[in-house]
Amino acid sequence: MTTIASVQGILARLVSFDTTSRDSNLPLIEWVEDFLRPLGAELVRSPSEDGRKSNLWARFGPDLPGGIVLSGHTDVVPVDGQPWSTNPWDLIERDGRWYGRGSCDMKGFLALAMAHAEVFSKLPLSRPVHFAFSYDEEVGCAGVEPMIAKIAASGSAPSVVWVGEPTQWGVLSAHKGIRDYEVRITGKAAHSSDPRLGASAIHEAIDLLNILRGIAREQESNAPKASDFDPSWTTITVGEIGGGTAPNILARECRFVFDVRTVPGVNPDALLAPFFAEVERVHAKLSARGPECGVTVEIRANAPPLQVVRDSAAEQFIRALTGDNNLRVAAFATEAGQFQRAGFPAVICGPGSIDQAHQPDEFLAVLEVEKGLRVFERFIAMLRA
Repeated sequence: MTTIASVQGILARLVSFDTTSRDSNLPLIEWVEDFLRPLGAELVRSPSEDGRKSNLWARFGPDLPGGIVLSGHTDVVPVDGQPWSTNPWDLIERDGRWYGRGSCDMKGFLALAMAHAEVFSKLPLSRPVHFAFSYDEEVGCAGVEPMIAKIAASGSAPSVVWVGEPTQWGVLSAHKGIRDYEVRITGKAAHSSDPRLGASAIHEAIDLLNILRGIAREQESNAPKASDFDPSWTTITVGEIGGGTAPNILARECRFVFDVRTVPGVNPDALLAPFFAEVERVHAKLSARGPECGVTVEIRANAPPLQVVRDSAAEQFIRALTGDNNLRVAAFATEAGQFQRAGFPAVICGPGSIDQAHQPDEFLAVLEVEKGLRVFERFIAMLRA
């Protein structure tokens, strides 16, 4: 029987690995492999291009289609500058809460899954149970794609993907998509007394930013009156900007990063068409100043929305486990949209509150883990049936 203590022990070990997205997650992946290998799990890595990180795909049971995937990310957000009252990398129990970076988002779900691995290994499974542990979810769900591609090519497509993001065990059926773009503008430096002698990258950035602000305002002014999303419209925000060297020099460089959160049904390419038309105009204008001048745009994150499919196998599965029939949606993004885009029905449900995610003194309430043990008991009963 899986106990609170066993979950706590696994979670303490997972939290002890500093898997901030900028760093490697390989020590954690190796520890998870060592934990699962003696239980007979089939283990497959999907490494990053630079080899510093990896996804891990683990299978219990037969190599057949129709399995159930328990999916979660191993990376966490930074603790830099946050006023923690505990060591973020030590799991501390206090007043019915387990404190530690990632305890809620979302190593708590990974610990629950792993705590039941031995049970899965001993069941006469007619369809497989998979673990899908990914990297770089916190930087735009960038890491999971190689693993999804391997799954799609394997011929053993799962029927359910259960993403264990913190929802306090409520069923989350949809979320917005996310794209992050980095824009770099290279102009030509010159003395500010005669702007005709150069081209200010900052001035050109202002024109591009004005286009983005116009699109954002239009989306807000035409916001759907009836929507489950809050905010109900597609949002565009500029989160980073920088450039220039001195007030009396035309800026040679300017860089900004913007974030687009699309509601399901909105095509971000069509939405941003006026912006990219302006990018082409500015690029052509600057290129005439020299081959080093111009505009580049790079997509840094590209996670599609998760769309509501109330009769999907994933929805039916998780509602049977939780008894929750409410419809919920979210403005944040997860890997669920990527699994759905690949043709795998997906749904989100897990322990903890999203309000704790990314916060100093992040915690997972022990009551949430107790609920999780009951959910997993029903899951195992379903597998035995």
